[in-house]
Amino acid sequence: MKLYYSPTSPYVRKVMAVLHETGQLADVELITASGTPLAPADELRGKNPLAKVPALERPDGPTLFDSRVICAYLDDRADGGLYPAGTGRWDTLTLEALADGILDAALLMTYETRLRPEDKRMPEWVDGQWTKVERACAALTTRWMSHLAGPVDMGQIAVGCALGYVDLRHDARGWRQGNDALAAWFEAFESRPSMAQTRPPQG
Repeated sequence: MKLYYSPTSPYVRKVMAVLHETGQLADVELITASGTPLAPADELRGKNPLAKVPALERPDGPTLFDSRVICAYLDDRADGGLYPAGTGRWDTLTLEALADGILDAALLMTYETRLRPEDKRMPEWVDGQWTKVERACAALTTRWMSHLAGPVDMGQIAVGCALGYVDLRHDARGWRQGNDALAAWFEAFESRPSMAQTRPPQG
């Protein structure tokens, strides 16, 4: 298999963490393919019509894209148990969706400041995205701590990757304020080998 990836993409990090957790890293060839909405990666156009990473090229089917699809596929391939059976599966999927919502908002904030000309930027837009991150972190603290403290699943991995990206790009905004339990969980979870070995480079 071939994984088209960028080492700074938090969505790619989710996939890489799953590869580590399920022991499949050696089964994948990593191909760098980074881009932005203004300059999509040309090498991805034939693999993913959205020209976004991650994209997983398989020998037995069409290329998979969207991190949630790829993570579910890899977990199923390895029988990894990161998406539990039964009613617990829906909690895991909901938690993963919440984490991806944090990523979506934080990435839009990054694009606003890095890609949009300064005279066209909307601070109100950035603040609106940050409000989503704040609400999500508050929900994690008040509703999801017992789940985060349980057996490792895809929801936990997604939350860890999301908070890691917020630290990377928006640390000054202080998501930890008022979320002590979540901050303590994140500090411990980041020490897992799958997280430590996929930590994005600074810059």
